[in-house]
Amino acid sequence: MSNELQRPGADALQAQLSTWLQQDAQRLNALQVCCEVLNHFNIGDWYIAAGFVRNLVWDKLHHIRSQALNDIDVIYWCDSDVSVERDRAIEAKLRQQADLPWSVKNQARMHLRNNDPAYLSCLDAMSYWPEKQTAVGVKLVNTSPAIAIHINQKVPFTSPNSATVLAHDYEIKVDAVFGLACLFSLSLHANPKRDIRVFKSRVIQKKWLLQYPKLIMITEPFLSSK
Repeated sequence: MSNELQRPGADALQAQLSTWLQQDAQRLNALQVCCEVLNHFNIGDWYIAAGFVRNLVWDKLHHIRSQALNDIDVIYWCDSDVSVERDRAIEAKLRQQADLPWSVKNQARMHLRNNDPAYLSCLDAMSYWPEKQTAVGVKLVNTSPAIAIHINQKVPFTSPNSATVLAHDYEIKVDAVFGLACLFSLSLHANPKRDIRVFKSRVIQKKWLLQYPKLIMITEPFLSSK
């Protein structure tokens, strides 16, 4: 976890994000399904990241209704099998549990596509993403080892009230490579590890400044206070 999350106020940002996730029935359902499926595949280093987290925060800070999930980015790191076929197998298992737009990618392979040094973990992979506000991942962590994982049945999730039950056995883990402050500050920071043209292209392509008019685009590196 980055030093930014150790700053005063960082705990409050994590708590706010966790609360928003628990209040979002579809996102919480996705987290629970992903937790069960990735455990089934014996994968511990995983997150749901990118727009799944970023857009939720921006929606809330703009006081607009959360948009439907059109792409759920599930990332994991496992160097024992880096085949695309394994990603597809995980996606298929996820769709069996919940009919959602899953997109699964093993980060132990993605450095080849991006011409980067080999990634050492999911967090390392996210440290190369074009904008810093996207490099936030969330996951559910089972806090009760006695609770068995049953993947042969669909997750019995029906409403946000289920979050109350879920909280007894699971906790939401938040990891932000560059800290949460830059995400909550309604800014868009380019990552100096990536070509600035990629960042600017994504801002235009995704129409963030139109969709979220309070955003301010910043091309200089975001410097967090120690």
